[in-house]
Amino acid sequence: DCCGRDGREREGLQMKLGLPDAAFIRGKVPMTKHEIRILTLVKAQIGPRDIVCDIGAGTGSLSIEAARLAPEGHVYAIERKKEAVCLIEANRERFGLENLSVIEAEAPAGLEGLPSVDAAMIGGSGGHLASILDCVAGKMREGGRLVINCITVQTLAEALDYLHAHETVYRYEAVQVQVSRLRRVGPYDMAEAQNPVYIITCTKEA
Repeated sequence: DCCGRDGREREGLQMKLGLPDAAFIRGKVPMTKHEIRILTLVKAQIGPRDIVCDIGAGTGSLSIEAARLAPEGHVYAIERKKEAVCLIEANRERFGLENLSVIEAEAPAGLEGLPSVDAAMIGGSGGHLASILDCVAGKMREGGRLVINCITVQTLAEALDYLHAHETVYRYEAVQVQVSRLRRVGPYDMAEAQNPVYIITCTKEA
Protein backbone atom coordinates (compact mmCIF):
# COMPACT_ATOMS: atom_id res chain seq x y z
CA ASP A 1 0.00 0.00 0.00
CA CYS A 2 2.88 2.34 0.82
CA CYS A 3 4.54 1.56 -2.52
CA GLY A 4 1.24 2.08 -4.30
CA ARG A 5 0.76 5.46 -2.62
CA ASP A 6 4.31 6.51 -3.49
CA GLY A 7 3.72 5.52 -7.10
CA ARG A 8 0.52 7.57 -7.24
CA GLU A 9 2.31 10.54 -5.68
CA ARG A 10 5.10 10.33 -8.28
CA GLU A 11 2.54 10.11 -11.07
CA GLY A 12 0.74 13.16 -9.67
CA LEU A 13 3.97 15.12 -9.52
CA GLN A 14 4.78 14.26 -13.13
CA MET A 15 1.46 15.59 -14.38
CA LYS A 16 1.15 18.64 -12.13
CA LEU A 17 1.32 21.87 -14.13
CA GLY A 18 2.52 25.23 -12.89
CA LEU A 19 5.42 24.87 -10.48
CA PRO A 20 6.13 28.04 -8.48
CA ASP A 21 9.05 30.14 -9.67
CA ALA A 22 10.80 29.57 -6.35
CA ALA A 23 11.00 25.82 -7.10
CA PHE A 24 13.74 26.42 -9.69
CA ILE A 25 17.43 27.14 -9.29
CA ARG A 26 17.67 30.47 -11.10
CA GLY A 27 20.97 32.33 -10.94
CA LYS A 28 21.09 35.44 -13.15
CA VAL A 29 19.67 33.81 -16.29
CA PRO A 30 16.24 35.08 -17.44
CA MET A 31 13.39 32.71 -16.68
CA THR A 32 9.91 32.32 -18.16
CA LYS A 33 7.69 33.35 -15.25
CA HIS A 34 4.94 31.23 -13.72
CA GLU A 35 1.88 32.62 -15.51
CA ILE A 36 3.50 32.79 -18.96
CA ARG A 37 4.94 29.31 -18.44
CA ILE A 38 1.49 27.87 -17.74
CA LEU A 39 -0.02 29.50 -20.83
CA THR A 40 2.89 28.34 -23.00
CA LEU A 41 2.56 24.73 -21.85
CA VAL A 42 -1.22 24.73 -22.30
CA LYS A 43 -0.80 26.11 -25.83
CA ALA A 44 1.82 23.44 -26.60
CA GLN A 45 -0.62 20.67 -25.58
CA ILE A 46 2.16 18.32 -24.50
CA GLY A 47 1.06 14.70 -24.18
CA PRO A 48 2.62 11.97 -21.99
CA ARG A 49 4.57 10.38 -24.87
CA ASP A 50 5.50 13.53 -26.80
CA ILE A 51 8.93 14.47 -28.08
CA VAL A 52 9.53 18.15 -27.32
CA CYS A 53 12.26 20.69 -27.98
CA ASP A 54 12.73 23.89 -25.99
CA ILE A 55 14.87 26.37 -27.93
CA GLY A 56 16.60 29.11 -25.95
CA ALA A 57 15.76 27.22 -22.77
CA GLY A 58 17.30 29.67 -20.26
CA THR A 59 17.04 28.23 -16.75
CA GLY A 60 15.06 25.28 -18.13
CA SER A 61 11.79 26.06 -16.34
CA LEU A 62 9.74 25.25 -19.46
CA SER A 63 11.87 22.18 -20.19
CA ILE A 64 11.37 20.90 -16.64
CA GLU A 65 7.61 21.35 -16.75
CA ALA A 66 7.42 19.81 -20.25
CA ALA A 67 9.41 16.76 -19.10
CA ARG A 68 7.01 16.28 -16.18
CA LEU A 69 4.08 16.41 -18.61
CA ALA A 70 5.72 13.84 -20.92
CA PRO A 71 7.03 11.11 -18.58
CA GLU A 72 7.07 8.55 -21.42
CA GLY A 73 8.40 11.01 -24.00
CA HIS A 74 11.54 13.13 -24.12
CA VAL A 75 12.45 16.81 -23.96
CA TYR A 76 15.50 18.40 -25.58
CA ALA A 77 16.58 21.73 -24.08
CA ILE A 78 18.75 23.74 -26.46
CA GLU A 79 20.74 26.60 -24.98
CA ARG A 80 23.90 28.39 -26.13
CA LYS A 81 25.02 30.03 -22.86
CA LYS A 82 27.18 27.94 -20.54
CA GLU A 83 25.75 29.47 -17.35
CA ALA A 84 22.22 28.65 -18.50
CA VAL A 85 23.21 25.10 -19.50
CA CYS A 86 24.58 24.54 -15.99
CA LEU A 87 21.31 25.81 -14.50
CA ILE A 88 19.22 23.50 -16.68
CA GLU A 89 21.35 20.55 -15.63
CA ALA A 90 21.05 21.56 -11.97
CA ASN A 91 17.28 21.85 -12.27
CA ARG A 92 17.08 18.52 -14.09
CA GLU A 93 18.96 16.91 -11.20
CA ARG A 94 16.77 18.70 -8.64
CA PHE A 95 13.61 17.21 -10.17
CA GLY A 96 15.17 13.83 -10.96
CA LEU A 97 14.22 13.88 -14.64
CA GLU A 98 15.77 11.25 -16.89
CA ASN A 99 13.70 12.23 -19.93
CA LEU A 100 15.37 15.62 -20.35
CA SER A 101 18.52 16.12 -22.43
CA VAL A 102 20.47 19.38 -22.49
CA ILE A 103 22.17 20.41 -25.74
CA GLU A 104 24.73 23.20 -25.52
CA ALA A 105 24.52 24.78 -28.96
CA GLU A 106 23.34 27.86 -30.77
CA ALA A 107 20.15 27.06 -32.66
CA PRO A 108 19.50 26.04 -35.34
CA ALA A 109 22.76 24.03 -35.11
CA GLY A 110 21.58 22.12 -32.03
CA LEU A 111 18.42 20.94 -33.80
CA GLU A 112 20.13 18.94 -36.52
CA GLY A 113 20.47 15.67 -34.63
CA LEU A 114 17.02 15.65 -33.04
CA PRO A 115 14.31 13.12 -33.88
CA SER A 116 10.91 14.24 -35.16
CA VAL A 117 9.11 16.36 -32.57
CA ASP A 118 5.49 16.69 -31.51
CA ALA A 119 5.91 20.12 -29.92
CA ALA A 120 8.47 22.91 -29.94
CA MET A 121 8.84 26.04 -27.84
CA ILE A 122 11.00 29.02 -28.76
CA GLY A 123 11.94 31.43 -25.99
CA GLY A 124 15.14 32.79 -27.48
CA SER A 125 16.51 32.77 -31.01
CA GLY A 126 19.80 34.68 -30.81
CA GLY A 127 18.87 36.58 -33.95
CA HIS A 128 18.36 33.39 -35.99
CA LEU A 129 14.58 33.06 -35.81
CA ALA A 130 13.90 32.44 -39.51
CA SER A 131 16.54 29.71 -39.83
CA ILE A 132 15.33 28.12 -36.57
CA LEU A 133 11.75 28.10 -37.86
CA ASP A 134 12.92 26.49 -41.12
CA CYS A 135 14.66 23.74 -39.16
CA VAL A 136 11.72 23.20 -36.80
CA ALA A 137 9.35 22.88 -39.77
CA GLY A 138 11.49 20.04 -41.09
CA LYS A 139 11.53 18.27 -37.72
CA MET A 140 7.89 18.67 -36.70
CA ARG A 141 5.27 16.02 -37.30
CA GLU A 142 2.01 16.92 -39.04
CA GLY A 143 -0.36 18.43 -36.48
CA GLY A 144 2.56 19.32 -34.22
CA ARG A 145 2.45 22.48 -32.08
CA LEU A 146 4.94 25.33 -32.08
CA VAL A 147 4.80 28.08 -29.46
CA ILE A 148 6.89 31.24 -29.89
CA ASN A 149 7.23 33.66 -26.97
CA CYS A 150 8.15 37.17 -28.13
CA ILE A 151 9.18 39.89 -25.70
CA THR A 152 10.09 42.53 -28.28
CA VAL A 153 7.91 43.84 -31.11
CA GLN A 154 10.80 43.21 -33.51
CA THR A 155 10.75 39.49 -32.72
CA LEU A 156 6.96 39.50 -33.04
CA ALA A 157 7.18 41.20 -36.45
CA GLU A 158 9.84 38.78 -37.66
CA ALA A 159 7.80 35.78 -36.54
CA LEU A 160 4.63 37.05 -38.19
CA ASP A 161 6.47 37.88 -41.42
CA TYR A 162 7.76 34.31 -41.50
CA LEU A 163 4.35 32.80 -40.81
CA HIS A 164 2.71 34.94 -43.48
CA ALA A 165 5.30 33.74 -45.99
CA HIS A 166 4.79 30.09 -44.94
CA GLU A 167 1.01 29.96 -44.54
CA THR A 168 0.88 26.54 -46.21
CA VAL A 169 3.15 25.17 -43.46
CA TYR A 170 1.55 26.63 -40.31
CA ARG A 171 -1.75 28.04 -39.19
CA TYR A 172 -1.35 30.32 -36.21
CA GLU A 173 -2.98 32.47 -33.57
CA ALA A 174 -1.39 35.10 -31.35
CA VAL A 175 -2.21 36.72 -28.03
CA GLN A 176 -0.56 39.44 -25.98
CA VAL A 177 -0.37 38.78 -22.24
CA GLN A 178 0.61 41.14 -19.46
CA VAL A 179 0.58 40.04 -15.85
CA SER A 180 0.48 42.36 -12.86
CA ARG A 181 1.28 41.11 -9.38
CA LEU A 182 0.16 42.80 -6.20
CA ARG A 183 2.97 44.12 -4.02
CA ARG A 184 2.47 45.19 -0.43
CA VAL A 185 3.36 48.84 0.19
CA GLY A 186 2.75 49.67 3.83
CA PRO A 187 -0.97 49.10 4.48
CA TYR A 188 -1.75 49.00 0.73
CA ASP A 189 -1.48 46.51 -2.14
CA MET A 190 -0.28 47.93 -5.46
CA ALA A 191 -0.14 46.33 -8.90
CA GLU A 192 3.39 45.78 -10.20
CA ALA A 193 3.35 45.13 -13.96
CA GLN A 194 5.52 42.43 -15.53
CA ASN A 195 6.84 42.69 -19.08
CA PRO A 196 4.17 41.98 -21.72
CA VAL A 197 4.71 38.84 -23.81
CA TYR A 198 3.30 37.93 -27.23
CA ILE A 199 2.51 34.22 -27.45
CA ILE A 200 2.20 32.83 -30.98
CA THR A 201 0.77 29.31 -31.23
CA CYS A 202 1.25 27.46 -34.52
CA THR A 203 -0.02 24.11 -35.77
CA LYS A 204 1.79 22.37 -38.61
CA GLU A 205 -0.49 21.70 -41.54
CA ALA A 206 -0.78 18.36 -43.28
